[in-house]
Amino acid sequence: MVSAKPRKKIYSDPYELKLLLDEIRERAKILVFANGCFDLLHVGHVRYLRAAKSCGDILVVAVNSDESMRSIKPDREPLQPDVERYEILSELESIDFVVPLRERTPVELITLYRPDVHTKGTDYRDKFIPERATVESYGGRVELVGDEKNHSTSDLIRTVQKPLLS
Repeated sequence: MVSAKPRKKIYSDPYELKLLLDEIRERAKILVFANGCFDLLHVGHVRYLRAAKSCGDILVVAVNSDESMRSIKPDREPLQPDVERYEILSELESIDFVVPLRERTPVELITLYRPDVHTKGTDYRDKFIPERATVESYGGRVELVGDEKNHSTSDLIRTVQKPLLS
């Protein structure tokens, strides 16, 4: 039995992925977009990404590059290099494509891909979503998905460090 060639999931060039997404859209597929650092993958991330995927057919996840992560979280260095975070996430069944997020917000990628649905975690319920105006400007919608925010990378880091500090 011959196995099918695995589909490429990580696109370091956002424009290369756009060409593929344009082809997929011609088949009337619903494109969903999610983003985050995903520095230390935990169950909250998995639940968020599973819920994001349930909003449509194709899930694109933009993962903050090391430089982008440093700009939004200046208090700590990334725990894992960005290329390793891309690889780890690409192995999740719910994710179709992974692309680097090199800016502070995903507005440029959202403008490029024009997803039907942009997802954010439930921790954004009472927060400003900088990309909302862009998404809604072309008729897309923003959905808050995943479980309640009671898991975080920062909490895991503190838990691991606690015995070392005692």
